[in-house]
Amino acid sequence: MPELPEVETVRRGLTPAMEGAIIERADVNRPDLRWPFPDRMAERLTGQRVERLRRRSKYILADLGSGETLLIHLGMSGRMTVSGDPLGQFVHDHPPRQKHDHVVLHMANGARVTFNDPRRFGAMDLLPTATAEDHKLLAVLGPEPLGNDFHEQHLIAAFRGRNTPVKSALLDQGIVAGLGNIYVCEALYRAGVSPRRKVGRISAKRVALLVPIIRQVLQEAIEAGGSSLRDFRQADGELGYFQHSFDVYGREGEPCRSDGCGAMIQRITQSGRSTFYCAQCQR
Repeated sequence: MPELPEVETVRRGLTPAMEGAIIERADVNRPDLRWPFPDRMAERLTGQRVERLRRRSKYILADLGSGETLLIHLGMSGRMTVSGDPLGQFVHDHPPRQKHDHVVLHMANGARVTFNDPRRFGAMDLLPTATAEDHKLLAVLGPEPLGNDFHEQHLIAAFRGRNTPVKSALLDQGIVAGLGNIYVCEALYRAGVSPRRKVGRISAKRVALLVPIIRQVLQEAIEAGGSSLRDFRQADGELGYFQHSFDVYGREGEPCRSDGCGAMIQRITQSGRSTFYCAQCQR
């Protein structure tokens, strides 16, 4: 599933074609994805100006002139791609309609934004912009890891007295929003913290060090266009490149990259997900 860097990369790619532009026509080619689309979604989108395109956790939010916000989640295999951008930032002509093109936004500026999702685990919803943060999917989220509300004292307080492994705690969207399996593995490696360690037994000093490391990993991944492992593509259809910089994720049985370590990267299962780490470097 795309994590924060992938979703932010897509948002940035969509912005030149969508922000400030009018949706001339919306084609909704099926009644649902993970759940049913809202009533009259095509009608409610058509003719609306996209005032702002933003991200909350792993969701893209398009604030419309109507006072509604289009919430978009890419799911496991969803892609949002742009074709025909008149600003010249996308070189692709409009492609023929594909089988899994479920929602297509024809922008008045000549761009076309297509949501394609073979597995149909993605989702879209329309909600009042003024109360968007109260939506059931957004109200439960913790602070953004790249925002001002994610800081040392927040993480120290969230971990205090808990018996949860640190890997699981960082995947808890109520503690910090947008982190997923890949970037938690990478951040814990850089911090030298074992994914098995219980958060209540990590010193406040070590917890505090996680904050800038998490930020650094995410920022590097965004600059690399995210990580393309299976389905992820940027808005222009290109792959992300951060997967070439993984220190531990997906590297089971390969040597640790820390100088003088010599140990091999291990994989364990935590909460049904694969965790990759170096038992020698991460304590």
